[in-house]
Amino acid sequence: MAVRTFHPLVSRLAHALEATWREHLTLSDYPMPSDLGYIEGELDAQRVAIENRCFSAPPFRKLHLELAKVGTNLDILHCVMFPQTDAPLPIFGCDLVGNARTISAAIADLSPVVPLPPRYEGELQALAEIRQRFPHYRELPPWGGIFSPYCVFVRLETPAEEQAFLDLAVAYARIACHMALAMDTVADNPAIAAGQRRYCAQQRQNDKTRRILEKAFGPEWTERYMTTVLFDVL
Repeated sequence: MAVRTFHPLVSRLAHALEATWREHLTLSDYPMPSDLGYIEGELDAQRVAIENRCFSAPPFRKLHLELAKVGTNLDILHCVMFPQTDAPLPIFGCDLVGNARTISAAIADLSPVVPLPPRYEGELQALAEIRQRFPHYRELPPWGGIFSPYCVFVRLETPAEEQAFLDLAVAYARIACHMALAMDTVADNPAIAAGQRRYCAQQRQNDKTRRILEKAFGPEWTERYMTTVLFDVL
């Protein structure tokens, strides 16, 4: 690891997600632009460091885990599991934003691009007890129509809430893996690719992410990073 000192939940969740992938999927390296695997910059006289880990594992074209740190003020985990565009699978997404002391924003979801099979709707409904452990829900952003009814967007204030979020995020990632392993055939359905394009287009409207990156690296670099690393589409 090039970026080391994070809020403990950032480190624990990063480890747990990668361990989930390795348990259920056969990983191979995902080809990334050579200059975007690890990046350093400066924002308001503070060091910015970003590390990207990317894998592929059929039927996922890209499993992306990003860890970023801005001085002592901001710790970020960003994770997305992008299925192949002919696989009728939801997009797992998870983010943590905070600092070394607290997590001000935590979001996890399985965002469907086509309707989920009833079995997996049932699995998500069965996690309702965990979703009820969070007293500090936050309002989704205006572009948040891509998220499912099972999306959790919260502020975490206690160790119990942090553990509940870790458990929920890993459960969602595990469901995504189970769906992939149980999938018999891929679907010839243009709605899947269209849904992934919409997901990425909506995520790129996240002004907070864009502003931080632009201040540290400039607008041109930010646009390239957001469209080739964070939210690329085929």
